[in-house]
Amino acid sequence: MPHRMERFRTESDLIGEKQVPGNAYYGIQTLRAMENFDISGVKVSAFPKYIESLALVKLAAAKANHELGDISDEMIKAIERAAEDVSAGLFNDQFPIDLIQGGAGTSTNMNINEVIANRTLEILGKKKGEYEFCHPNDHINMSQSTNDVFPTAIKIALIKMNVDLEEALAQLVEAFRKKGEEFSHVIKMGRTQLQDAVPMTVGQEFEAFAATLSEETARLEQNAALFEEINMGATAIGTGINTDPNYTDKVVKHLSDLTGIKLKRAKNFIEATPDTGAFVMYSSVLKRLAVKLSKICNDLRLLSSGPRTGLNEINLPPMQPGSSIMPGKVNPVIPEVVNQVCFVVFGNDTTITFAAEAGQLQLNVMEPVLVRSLFESMDMLQKAMDTLRELCIDGITVNEEHCKAMVLNSIGIVTALNPVLGYKVCSALAKEALRENRSVYDLVLEKKLLEKEDLDDILSPENMVQPRRFKQNNKK
Repeated sequence: MPHRMERFRTESDLIGEKQVPGNAYYGIQTLRAMENFDISGVKVSAFPKYIESLALVKLAAAKANHELGDISDEMIKAIERAAEDVSAGLFNDQFPIDLIQGGAGTSTNMNINEVIANRTLEILGKKKGEYEFCHPNDHINMSQSTNDVFPTAIKIALIKMNVDLEEALAQLVEAFRKKGEEFSHVIKMGRTQLQDAVPMTVGQEFEAFAATLSEETARLEQNAALFEEINMGATAIGTGINTDPNYTDKVVKHLSDLTGIKLKRAKNFIEATPDTGAFVMYSSVLKRLAVKLSKICNDLRLLSSGPRTGLNEINLPPMQPGSSIMPGKVNPVIPEVVNQVCFVVFGNDTTITFAAEAGQLQLNVMEPVLVRSLFESMDMLQKAMDTLRELCIDGITVNEEHCKAMVLNSIGIVTALNPVLGYKVCSALAKEALRENRSVYDLVLEKKLLEKEDLDDILSPENMVQPRRFKQNNKK
């Protein structure tokens, strides 16, 4: 016969007793964390891969302890089923605590301990809170400490989240590459310091966007690999207190099998337990990616500026009216929102730097804010790249005739004549063209510096946008 659900149950800890909601799988320590840390509004439940990783860490520990004879056959079967349910996302709503918390992550560790313990009790036919049959600390946290569970689960979650981030990046790179191919024939003026420089194609510009972003895939992979080194078995400070001598190797193997990640134990647990260097390195890659994304979005806003008084070389898809007072105005809202995401990533990187530096002695208690910052940066970057691709890049069109007209009217094309006419003559041409508002093309023909056929050949789009050797005897 099923147990009658009580509205509340009484649980106790070293501080005292509290009434826990009867249907809650979390317990008293999670409840205290809810009361103590109403800070950011971002809960552990917002990141399912994190909960999955926590559950897999607990399952790997239970398997290792069972293998060592410290957990019974009946208990391991129930814990295994409970942990699998949690890792599958069936209890994500039972992780209501803020990611930013004091205690170096103890609240998060106890949250997962309590949820798995109470789900295990349910599977065993017991009531929630009957911890004499399965205890959050004695059974679910056996051979563990927050100080090895918390960073290990973070690293596994980051590796899993990195896969999604790389996929979003790859799709964005491909979108830019397709536009590069589509616009490969469109001639335009390149610019340096916002001044006319030399001609290029719109395709070259978009292919450059693709190229600079594609570099970041290798950086993400390289730095995510740093997370494969874990400190499971270190327990409190790295000495391995309360663990069997054979526990560490077993738990690392089980965790590798469960996650599909080739995890390895840290060489020195006392060093590894407070160390946050891998998080700093990975954050720096996120910042570098954000810097590139923001620069690209700045370029897209400039290139689409106008439409009558700006560059107006490309058209971004119109997404919404741009003004409450100016009829007909449409703003580059998608690049703008991506810019702002990038600014958040820059700030998070600074937060991560301070959090990493603030560790003292055998533990870094600032890991919770470090984790929140990393998770937020990754989550927002992924969404921003998907948004940029779907709502902006895929729909960009080019104003081909306008681009061509600006090239022909630009002083910058005089650079293409340098190898034939020489720098001094070209400088004089540029100066005269600016002074008299004339085109370089017309002045060259008027002064009979080149035949029209030769001039057209030199200034043809295909010859101005790639290397070309000029014979010395062509110079006048």
